[in-house]
Amino acid sequence: MTPTCSARDCRADAVWALQWNNPRLHPPERRKTWLACETHRDSLGDFLGARGFLRETVAFADLPQDQPEDRPDDLPEAGAD
Repeated sequence: MTPTCSARDCRADAVWALQWNNPRLHPPERRKTWLACETHRDSLGDFLGARGFLRETVAFADLPQDQPEDRPDDLPEAGAD
């Protein structure tokens, strides 16, 4: 099964991995991951960036395969961007 975009209700294939952490909760080396399709890369990145959480964006193909994904549950609907 191909991993899908983390945007709510989006089922497109993941192309990007947005690496982030919340500095109030996580140590600096900790990285959580949201996956993004081409359509939602910017909106997911903007959401994380506005909060100071986004650390880096890398191609999904370059992400280690044993790294778990964290699905966002408080984002706008996929079609709302």
